[in-house]
Amino acid sequence: MPWQRLFEASARLPSGQALDDWFNALLERLGEVTPFELAVLGGRLAPTPGLAFLAGYQGALRLLWPSAPLSLGALCVTENRSVRPADMQTRVDRLSLQGRKDFVTAGNAADWLLVAAREEPAGQSPRLALTVVRNGDPGVRIETLKPLPLMPDVPHARLHLEGAHCERLAGDGWDAYVKPFRSIEDLHVLAALCAWLYGVGCDCAWPQALQLRLLGLLAGAAEVSRQCATAPAMHLLLAALFTEFKALKPELDAAVAGGPAEWASLWQRDQGVLEIASGPRAKRLEKALAALGL
Repeated sequence: MPWQRLFEASARLPSGQALDDWFNALLERLGEVTPFELAVLGGRLAPTPGLAFLAGYQGALRLLWPSAPLSLGALCVTENRSVRPADMQTRVDRLSLQGRKDFVTAGNAADWLLVAAREEPAGQSPRLALTVVRNGDPGVRIETLKPLPLMPDVPHARLHLEGAHCERLAGDGWDAYVKPFRSIEDLHVLAALCAWLYGVGCDCAWPQALQLRLLGLLAGAAEVSRQCATAPAMHLLLAALFTEFKALKPELDAAVAGGPAEWASLWQRDQGVLEIASGPRAKRLEKALAALGL
């Protein structure tokens, strides 16, 4: 991580433009970066926590699929509020996709879509493949959903697939992609939001001790980003980062509330994104502790 770029970050990229245009402008500003650098530097340059989340999410996708195009992408897994393979109805057969995904982050602006689909023969246990389709291709239709109160600047969509031609990625769709992405996304989104807060702290002249503690969290996140996403040690270290952030949060909330009303309103609205996966994180920590004999 080129930390000097974080310390010397220039003015934030403006909001109010199309999501893909904002992301393209971010990539143009950053140049060639690693997935973790995209999360951190993108979070620092984001004008809102929602767009910081987007930078972290895109960084996580690129760690999951290193060959991803430079354009905006999305992971499509959820069906009927579930990500369990047994609950999925979307299927791939001879590189043709049929089905629906109900909750696709930034789906209406994404250029490419990673789609989890079942591929096992009839009567066998569910088995996933991860496939790639392009938004706008024949058989690929995006239905824009109503904005959520949380992060309204990052819309969500429903994906409809009707005989869409796809590319299948190598490996098991669950073990190699969907399952590890939960931890990869948690890490990159936390890093992006910490970088956003660090930028607010710089602009508002927060106490040096508070800014240093945010940098400590980012330094810890950089180390965790080097761990295997399926390793118990990674889950343990990730839980440690979230515990540190939780301990720091009352001080952060007070500091943001004491600054410009715009920052306070944005943070109050969007900070809940870090709590969405708290239940699964707790389960991963429990399994990690058992695996490590702790």
